[in-house]
Amino acid sequence: MQLYNTLSAEERARLIDEAGKQRLTLSFYAYAKIENPKKFRDELFIAWNALDALGRIYVAHEGINAQMSVPADNFDAFRDTLEVYDFMKGIRLNVAVEQDDHSFLKLTIKVRNKIVADGLNDDSFDVTNKGIHLKAKEFNNLLDDPNTILVDFRNHYESEVGHFEGAITPDVETFRESLPIINEQLQDFKEDKNLLMYCTGGIRCEKASAYFKHQGFKNVFQLEGGIIEYARQIKEEKIESKFIGKNFVFDHRLGERITDDIVSQCHQCGEPCDNHTNCFNDACHLLFIQCDECKEAMENCCSVECLETIHLPLEEQVKMRKGLQVGNKIFKKGKSDALKFKNSGDLPNKPLAKVSTKNIRQQIAVKKVLVGSAEHYYTKSKIAQFLIQNGELSVGNKVLISGPTTGEQELTMTEIFANGGPCETAKSGDQITFEIPFRIRLSDKLYKIL
Repeated sequence: MQLYNTLSAEERARLIDEAGKQRLTLSFYAYAKIENPKKFRDELFIAWNALDALGRIYVAHEGINAQMSVPADNFDAFRDTLEVYDFMKGIRLNVAVEQDDHSFLKLTIKVRNKIVADGLNDDSFDVTNKGIHLKAKEFNNLLDDPNTILVDFRNHYESEVGHFEGAITPDVETFRESLPIINEQLQDFKEDKNLLMYCTGGIRCEKASAYFKHQGFKNVFQLEGGIIEYARQIKEEKIESKFIGKNFVFDHRLGERITDDIVSQCHQCGEPCDNHTNCFNDACHLLFIQCDECKEAMENCCSVECLETIHLPLEEQVKMRKGLQVGNKIFKKGKSDALKFKNSGDLPNKPLAKVSTKNIRQQIAVKKVLVGSAEHYYTKSKIAQFLIQNGELSVGNKVLISGPTTGEQELTMTEIFANGGPCETAKSGDQITFEIPFRIRLSDKLYKIL
């Protein structure tokens, strides 16, 4: 029986678009004793694959940690697959405030030693002796207590784009790094302070709160469901948000806006911005913050060196990568000498700017019309092929090419070939080709900007 993906991300995105059905992005976790993680993993894959559920899931002897995309029509059936297991009966599902049908494009379930890499020896303390869980309103009330110390247990690239006011935000790359740093920093406050903690969905705090109670902290509290659940509650109950900015999420969206405050800067020019991107150079993939102007000028690259690299012939790029680390090992998260405006550690509590309705991406979202879809990309000649499915496209038109992997790329049509020959205006049914400075995927859509 097939227990792995057979479709590429591009093929899956196309099928999602063709289906035209709403999908829900959600996350959940549970600590439990799982005797046979491999068997558990296979059971989940069979059940979820049948429901067209996608996502990134880790299972281990200690439990499950999942971020997923599920068709809205199959939501109840999906919940039923969880109820089969006693430890997941009635489990809370953190449903995203902002939805994106392309948040996940594969179903990946991996067996790991731990569902979160924390570097702790779980046998050395009672992992079930956790801190007190607080809902949004209770969390806000405790924040107002001058006797409270608030700690962000996320990483620097997460807290930089959004955090709670007054939080300690460790300048760390991983969760395991933050635990000893915070423990040492707060040694003098074990007895008389409220230690209040939060993370994205709550899973890191489950372990951190037990660890800090073991370290001697008397009053330990955690935000129930993390920022994701906090955002839902403040919206539904009309509560003031003490969180400012964006909540970084680990899917295609890379962020979910909680307030209209921008608390970070473009790492290249310093303008207020909180949009993450990955460097387009396959040998880099650096995660960094980039505004629309720099994105266009630098073609999604983090440095001049990477910009020059993506314009080299593909064969030469492959040759340059030979012998270098690949995959996750090259996915560096926002620290590079080329980024002059990177901030981490001590972060501002005051917004640098507000989200503007004049934001380029928002303008494009309103003033564009779909004209076609991608069919092919000729790597050596850097030629894109699209099928015009709606309306017309002429030389001089501004277009937006958009897709889950490509992102959003804007350009002006300077030359069009339709059905093999040059033309001024392509019409519905025409197969067009044109030169393009970046790769496209089969899931990409072609829009005319109005």
